[in-house]
Amino acid sequence: MDKQTLKRDVVIIGSGPAGLTAAIYAARANLNPLLIDAPADAEKQTTPGGQLMITTEVENYPGFPQGIQGPALMEEFRKQAERFGTEFLETWITEVDLTERPFLLYTAGHTVSAQTLIIASGASAKWLGIPGEAKVPYGFGGNGVSACATCDGPLPAFRNKTLVVVGGGDTAMEEATFLTRYAKKVYVVHRRDKLRASKIMQEKAFRNEKIEFIWNTAVDEIFGTPEDGVTGVKLHNLQTNETTIFPCAGVFVAIGHKPNTELFKGQLEMDEVGYLKTSGHSTATNIPGVFACGDVQDSVYRQAVTAAGTGCMSALDAERFLDHLPVAMPDGDEITIEGEHITPDHKAIITADGHMFSNEPEVAVGEEQSQSRE
Repeated sequence: MDKQTLKRDVVIIGSGPAGLTAAIYAARANLNPLLIDAPADAEKQTTPGGQLMITTEVENYPGFPQGIQGPALMEEFRKQAERFGTEFLETWITEVDLTERPFLLYTAGHTVSAQTLIIASGASAKWLGIPGEAKVPYGFGGNGVSACATCDGPLPAFRNKTLVVVGGGDTAMEEATFLTRYAKKVYVVHRRDKLRASKIMQEKAFRNEKIEFIWNTAVDEIFGTPEDGVTGVKLHNLQTNETTIFPCAGVFVAIGHKPNTELFKGQLEMDEVGYLKTSGHSTATNIPGVFACGDVQDSVYRQAVTAAGTGCMSALDAERFLDHLPVAMPDGDEITIEGEHITPDHKAIITADGHMFSNEPEVAVGEEQSQSRE
């Protein structure tokens, strides 16, 4: 069967706070965005709506003084995007071609042609892969197991309780230190006998009376009940090979995050971890017309509200980009939405009042001198 071709001015990948906010802004600008998101898959731990879909009560998103459940918040985001005309497509993207515009995205049943692309595919927490860790109902993810202390630590389920943090890097130390504001005691479980965290983060954790360390130990399993959530973990001492049951009310996995950028390797600039690089105060990537927002380009804050903010930015960036694209007229002329004419060789732009200026990128002084010597 031939694939259906979909042509859109704005295509958004991802339906978390960043992607849905981008959709709201793009749709309100009459850009008719198409939002593509991965289907729900328990094994791959993907859920339309992003990481908030596995979060219980969200108390720090502005506008909800009594808090709101994560899935309910994302449902409101989606309803708002739908209200303004966002089109949704739930499918796996198998390949992208960003070598020229329009960009091409390939799925099992579609070829999607995009004049601009907004990448909001997020970042996934790295998990241990142990029994009891998966999302509810397959485990206790969202019911005592978390990868975000800032999101879930203040919840009543964790207040004045004994909690476990798994990891030994800066993320684990940040999570453990933050949790001491609410927990009775925080135990950091680490596979080695020393931490990987920076010295300042280690010292901060060592000085905290509420934090204790369990060295040379791995968490093999998470226990609990649907009613009570997490009740304990099985610890495995890697030196003695002994196992023990350790009672606790929550497990925070803090072994890092992995941005969902596999599709774009070799085409978009990334840092050493895989987060997409954006330019200055914009969401522009190294390819004109491709923008990145949310956790896919933010390795520092990783909050719903900051993701939504960059989603807004990316939609505005895409709108401005489209406004300056030349549109072919029946007589062969190319004119931008602002009434500027583009010369046939694309080397100059003629404004509506008759002024002409170059449409070619400026050459830096050093480059100009270098070219003159060639």
